[in-house]
Amino acid sequence: MRSSLLFPRIKHARAVRAPHAPSVPVRDRLNGTCVAPSDSLVEYAAYIGGKRIEALGIPDALELVRAHNATREKADGFVWVGLHEPDAPEVEWLAEVFDLHPLAVEDAVKAHQRPKVERYDDSLFVVLKTVAYLEHPELTATSEIIGTGEIMAFVGPDFVVTVRHGKYCPLSEVRERLEDKPKLLNRGPTGVLHAIADHVVDKYLHVADEMQAELEEVEAMVFADVSARDIGRIYNLKREMIEMKRSVTPLQSPMSTLAQRRMIPSEMREYFRDVVDHLARVCEQVESSNELCNSVLQAALARSNALANEDMRKISSWVAIMAVPTMIAGIYGMNFEHMPELDSVYGYPVVIGVMVVACSLLYRGFRRNGWL
Repeated sequence: MRSSLLFPRIKHARAVRAPHAPSVPVRDRLNGTCVAPSDSLVEYAAYIGGKRIEALGIPDALELVRAHNATREKADGFVWVGLHEPDAPEVEWLAEVFDLHPLAVEDAVKAHQRPKVERYDDSLFVVLKTVAYLEHPELTATSEIIGTGEIMAFVGPDFVVTVRHGKYCPLSEVRERLEDKPKLLNRGPTGVLHAIADHVVDKYLHVADEMQAELEEVEAMVFADVSARDIGRIYNLKREMIEMKRSVTPLQSPMSTLAQRRMIPSEMREYFRDVVDHLARVCEQVESSNELCNSVLQAALARSNALANEDMRKISSWVAIMAVPTMIAGIYGMNFEHMPELDSVYGYPVVIGVMVVACSLLYRGFRRNGWL
């Protein structure tokens, strides 16, 4: 279900933090006062009519957008601020600028929240779990397959604030795709929310497919002598499956209700329903993979027990074969004067012959019964 930035810092001017963004003195952080984001600020911009508008700061961007929307019958401007693992004072500063609800701000700072969609006045607070497939040369009992994180989005009539925790699923690709297509940006904050949700769910699909491939590989190897004994690898895969399930399944209900909320424009609801359909497919795939993993684990345990029983049969067969000459040699090793064949010329070869015949018969019987 575990930090590149939310929007990786690209060296050209557009992706680099604006030089006017204020630096944050250490004493302000220690005193717990509200401070403007600095290190955690990945990128911010104002968008009007589907085009990016440069601004001198976050408050200035919001002021430009609201002044523009006030003159329009249909608001087409908004501000998008992206943060990565911010401190509490930085989120509280944004809460004052955008009038965010204190409960949502607290959740955004603490992280480790369940996927959810909540409404506060005229804004939405959305928590999405992010997952990533971690490449590894070979699946072992200690391999980490799934990396998890969170994306929290505050969505208002004229702003989107995204807070990302963890190093997985950066949103730079989403921002670039939207900026390259003004028609998508013109959908407003709900369009950005849809793009983020669609991006996260697409990652779910990719990870689910990779996990399915891992499971099929383990399933194919489960009857091999070595892999069948390595239960730790299969159990590790089962644990990662559960982590994936925890991240994906709880989001299904909130996303289903999100498409029906009045705050979502009617023209955007079909897009959110499409995301819900993709999410349902992921949940079904994860559930079936989890059940298959249970079956593979049970089959591996049964196979391991069968191999152990087979080894015990082989050991028991050889012990029984060796018991015959051991018994005969033990009897004739006793120091009694009056024992048959002690003085016979043919006593020794007869005893050796009896040992060979008896051992051969036992070996043949065990081979016929499949013990050897």
